[in-house]
This record gives sequence, C-alpha cells and structure tokens, in this order.
Amino acid sequence: MDQVDLMSRIRALPIWHGDITATPLTGGITNVNYLIEDCNGKYVVRAGDDIPLHQVMRFNELAASRAAHTAGLSPAVVHATDGLTVLEFIESRTLTESDVRATDMLPRVLELVQSCHREVPKHLRGPALVFWVFHVVRNYGATLRERDSTHTGLVPDLVNMGNTLEQAAGPYDIVFGHNDLLCGNFLDDGKRLWLIDYDYAGFNSPLFDLGGLASNNGLSADQESWMLENYFETPVTDDLRHRYGAMKCASLLRETMWSMVSEITSEIDFDYAAYTAENLARFRAAYEDFKNS
Repeated sequence: MDQVDLMSRIRALPIWHGDITATPLTGGITNVNYLIEDCNGKYVVRAGDDIPLHQVMRFNELAASRAAHTAGLSPAVVHATDGLTVLEFIESRTLTESDVRATDMLPRVLELVQSCHREVPKHLRGPALVFWVFHVVRNYGATLRERDSTHTGLVPDLVNMGNTLEQAAGPYDIVFGHNDLLCGNFLDDGKRLWLIDYDYAGFNSPLFDLGGLASNNGLSADQESWMLENYFETPVTDDLRHRYGAMKCASLLRETMWSMVSEITSEIDFDYAAYTAENLARFRAAYEDFKNS
C-alpha cells in the first residue's frame, strides 16, 4: 500500500477528534509508523500486515501489547483494526546502545525484561505463539535458497551452526519473551522505562532475550556475568554460561538471517545489506568465542 492510501485509511479511523496532523516516525525496520495528533492528544499509529516469513502475526502482537500494558510495561492500545494499531504516545526518548550499557541504566533495563518474562503471561489472552529461534533460522535458510538470495552460498553453514547451537543451548526453561531487545524498543520518559514493539513476542527461553540484550547493545563480558547472576539470582555456573553463549550466538544468527531475508522482501527504505554485514561479523566473532570457550 502506498503512502497516500495508508494516510487515507489512517484519517478514516473513527477515533479522532477534529482534524489530525500526521508525522512519519523514522527508524522502524519492520513497520511503518506515524505520530498522529488530534485535539485530544498524540498517538502512534503502527501500520503492518502479517509477515509469516518473519513469524510476525498481528493478532499475537496485539494480544502481547495489551497484556504488556496491563502489566504496566507498555503504552495502551487505543484502537486496532485491519493492519492499523493506534497506541498511546509517550513523551520520551529512545535509548541508545550506550544508554543500555550505562551503569545506572542496565539494572533498570534488566528489571523491565524480567517483568516482561514474568508478568505479561499473567494477562495474555487468546492463542499464543512460540518463538523458536532455531526453527526461524532453518525457515530463513529455506527462504533464502528458494528466492535465490545472493547469500545462498552461506546458508548450509549458517543452518548447520544453528542446529549445533540448538543442541548446546538446552535444557530449556520457558518464559514469555519480547524477542527483539534492540535499544530502540526501550523508552525513557524521565521517570520510568517502557518496553515497546511486540512484533516477535512469544514463549521462548529467557536466554534468548538475555543474549539479544547483550549482543544488540554491546555489553561487556563483566556486564553479561552481572546480568546472568542478577536475572537468575544465583552464581553463574559453567553450564549456564555455556548455554547462554549458545543462545547469544543464536540471537545474532537470527538477526543476520532476518536481515538477509529483508534485503529481498522488505519495501522499507533501510540499508539492510549493511545491517546484514554488521550482524554477520558480530555472529562470526561470537561463534568463534563460543567454540573456544
């Protein structure tokens, strides 16, 4: 859908009071987002259909968003219909990677992640999805081959490494994961933090979110040890460190292959090729560290 059609649909929503102004929100790499203002206030409109290729199903995102709001973690869902979700706008700033790593911020971020894992499922209603990263990796591999991606030659090795990591990361505990802990999904309103964007939410190992939090935001080895010890409230064993290392690699592998697929499927104006190269380098470095640990 082009921008004119999308704006016509947004303007036609029955929730507005008076005329609206619409400002595109940049930075999204899965959805198109707008800041909407009417005479009653400001809202964020997220536009996006199901993306089965990426395991994104909007009924699931909507249910997770509502549950996260009830749990006190996320903005309220104001309205939802036909691929458009209207959310309460929070006056805030988006965290950067360096923000997440900061000594005074990381404990707050980790507390928010723990609350997502423990509190959101208490309020979740209706069908729920599992986000199994190793299935995602295998499915991405098949997609890249079927669509003759320029990365096809890498697929066998990447899938085999994913299968190796699946064996190494178990046994598994299950929580309700956010599964996309980029710095841009944390907001700071000056008083508290918010966790947003539940496109990939679903039941998963907590180690996937912890590994993603670390790899996406450049945590140091000491910070990773602190994170594991405080999340699990116990000293970090060699076994836990090994399973965590495997899942951290899996998180980077998924992000890499997500970008490879997005290179050939997404219509969003974003440099996916550069994002692929960045994450592939991170994955390879992490995998070498894992093999040598």
